[in-house]
Amino acid sequence: MHSIFREYDIRGIFEKELNENVVKKIGFFLAKRVDGEYIAIGYDARLHSPTLFHWLVSGINAAGKKALGMGMVPTGVNYFSNFVSFQVEDQEIIPSASIMITGSHNPPEYNGFKITIDKKPFFGEQIYALGKEVLASSLEIEDNPIFIPIDVKERYIAYMLDQFSHLKGFDKEIVIDCGNGVAGVVLEPILQGLGIVYKALYCDPDGTFPNHHPDPSEEENLYDLKNALKEGQLGFAYDGDADRIAVLTKKHNFKGDELAIIFAKSMHNPTVIGEVKCSQVMYEEINRIGKAIMYKTGHSNLKVKIAETNADFAAEVSGHLFFNDRYFGFDDAIYATLRVLELVQRGVDLDAEIERLPKVYNTPEIKIETTEDKKFAIIDKLKAALQNPPKNFPLIKEIIDVDGVRIIFEDGWALVRASNTTPVLVTRFEAKSKELAKKYQEAILQLLHQIM
Repeated sequence: MHSIFREYDIRGIFEKELNENVVKKIGFFLAKRVDGEYIAIGYDARLHSPTLFHWLVSGINAAGKKALGMGMVPTGVNYFSNFVSFQVEDQEIIPSASIMITGSHNPPEYNGFKITIDKKPFFGEQIYALGKEVLASSLEIEDNPIFIPIDVKERYIAYMLDQFSHLKGFDKEIVIDCGNGVAGVVLEPILQGLGIVYKALYCDPDGTFPNHHPDPSEEENLYDLKNALKEGQLGFAYDGDADRIAVLTKKHNFKGDELAIIFAKSMHNPTVIGEVKCSQVMYEEINRIGKAIMYKTGHSNLKVKIAETNADFAAEVSGHLFFNDRYFGFDDAIYATLRVLELVQRGVDLDAEIERLPKVYNTPEIKIETTEDKKFAIIDKLKAALQNPPKNFPLIKEIIDVDGVRIIFEDGWALVRASNTTPVLVTRFEAKSKELAKKYQEAILQLLHQIM
């Protein structure tokens, strides 16, 4: 059971791991960590999300706190609830915390909780400590699913319509693929309110995900969107809870680090945070016009780093995009969609921007299965082995260990890091040619084979 308490969130299989007893205790012990009185809760389209809401609220009530229910919403709307006030019980309040019930891009049997307290992510050691307390407790909590409804969704839609009123008259049709997740419950009203013409794919929420898996970082899940795109059109795809985005044209599937370059060019002297998987091209291009910071992978890590540095923007390759420029610094794929449309309205040619960049070859993530017990130990062994590499090993210019090991070679780099959420090592390789990338890949994988 301890494995459901992960680095960035709580996640597991409904009933098998996220059962009534455990979820009620999560609600109880989490609420005890919140100083204020009100905790806002939303959920995704999964069939068991309302049941988890019921159990979670019972635990929160048992702890003497009050639950605010926002219904089915994207994760960005859930985060948004921490930054606006509501009329509750004859007083104006801002929630002290929020919980998003979501399995994100996992298979339908999974679910979980993304937690924010005092506008900050609740993660890492905080989650592990909560897990220990929950699993050690014999507390039994009665059903008490009473909550106070709040309409965050309409507040969010109104905010976006106001902030992006200049998009009225946008003259290109777009295609959106919501993957039967929750993106459409706010995206469609926003697009309609702005008068933007769009074609919708799978925008009805359905937690069985009957059309394709809700993970836009996997090419196979973009098949229908690519087929629907015509020359000159923009396509957008979302994961199950709409905190990750894929942006496509007929020519290109834009990764998060590529979008970071394009967005940075629209900002004055920008500070941009990237994760260790981001292309070296991103860091070099942004350093020409501002400042780029390399940091750990993970949405919670990047939100904390944004707050620490007051950066304008942050990005993960997988499509988590964080705007602190004109927004609140959290990952929200709906907001990111509108910022992309804004760039295009201003005349930015996304394809042309990518074509201007230095040409490099990079691999997708290559995952190596291991165990939870071994994965971090292997990274330590790799660091030691790189201090005295084999004779024919490519020349190492620098080693960056901010998150795993990023090895800088003369004409590219390699990354090996332990996943914080699964028992795998994640590797990625980039070089000025496909042959060099393969050379770096073979050298690293051979070294890993020796030490594993």
